[in-house]
Amino acid sequence: MDTTALRRGYDGLLDVAALPDLGEAADGGWNADQILAHLLSVDAAIAAVALGIVSGSRPTFDNRICLDAWNLERIIAEHSGKADLVRHVRSQATVLCDIGDQLTGEATSVLVPSLILSGDTLVLDRPIPLAALIDGLAEDHVPVHTRQLLDLRVAVPRPAGHAGAGDVHRGQ
Repeated sequence: MDTTALRRGYDGLLDVAALPDLGEAADGGWNADQILAHLLSVDAAIAAVALGIVSGSRPTFDNRICLDAWNLERIIAEHSGKADLVRHVRSQATVLCDIGDQLTGEATSVLVPSLILSGDTLVLDRPIPLAALIDGLAEDHVPVHTRQLLDLRVAVPRPAGHAGAGDVHRGQ
């Protein structure tokens, strides 16, 4: 399996996650720490599924625990701050990609019974190939959370002489 796109996606996401001007979601959604905790939970679950398939078992993927507020807060509490969460996501994404890179075509074609929610909305409830589960991270999951992190950027006033009165811009 080729995880080049997933590695690139995580590089971009982690660059954004490391920005200092991430605030709270205007709509009451997740903050940066919660997004990072969610990514840690999803990546660990998918890595466990992949390793389970390699071991000969037939695991399932159910992302509800990865959305659970209590679980996300538990993961956040295990880290010393956002920088520590970013380091852990980077490390765990590397592990997941390394596992993916070693999967055979036979392993990636194993159907994984999957239940995927986004908030309270059912996204998927059927078996999908392991490859589709992992590729879905690169194609959808990581880009969605990268945009979500970008939306957390706090508007910062421009220095005097660089903007009109009351003009603001999004931090670089």
